[in-house]
Amino acid sequence: MGSNELSLAPIHRLIKKAGATRASEDAAEELRRILEDLGTAIAKEALSLAQYAGRRTVRREDVERAARTLLRGYYSSQ
Repeated sequence: MGSNELSLAPIHRLIKKAGATRASEDAAEELRRILEDLGTAIAKEALSLAQYAGRRTVRREDVERAARTLLRGYYSSQ
């Protein structure tokens, strides 16, 4: 098994926060995999936006714009 950036405990808490009484290890591991993949995709898009703007630093605005782009119809900034 590869190195994971997110630990399972917070993933279990997210599932419970969504209303589940219990969550299997397989469910938590799958959600972790999905969130890590999605986070990596957003980070890559944010990096592209920063580079396009001539910066080496990824800013919050880059992450927000990347999330809005990749999660069109779901994510909206608060």
